Amino acid sequence: MSFEERNTWAGLIASVPGIAVYVVWMVWASRDTPVDRIDWVWPMASTIVASIVVAIVLSIVWGIVLSRRDPETDHRSDVRDREIATLGDRVGQAFLVFGGLAALVLCAVQAPWFWIANAVYAGFALSAIIGSMARLALYRRGMP
Repeated sequence: MSFEERNTWAGLIASVPGIAVYVVWMVWASRDTPVDRIDWVWPMASTIVASIVVAIVLSIVWGIVLSRRDPETDHRSDVRDREIATLGDRVGQAFLVFGGLAALVLCAVQAPWFWIANAVYAGFALSAIIGSMARLALYRRGMP
């Protein structure tokens, strides 16, 4: 497994639970509070930061374990890794654009900040998940 593929797995493993925690947190908060009064800033920021930290730590630990298990293997990125990253990013960027467009529409209709911020967050979340899944599919099935 290459360095890039391992980092993709680490990001996916860290981001999916982070997104799930945030969604559950917001659903729980919306049970008895109107959405325009929900404090979403700190839950969003904390789950994003926690996901990033977990992904970094997981990648480092995974790298150490693999390098100790097989020190002779070269784990550097190559042309194939860069092409897979580019294609995966292209797939993920489409969802980022959808989130941005949804936020613009919500701004145009003067929706509460909660909905605007969560539209952008959903775009980032989908971009990360779908882009990572596309990269992993390219690693497993090969380049088109």
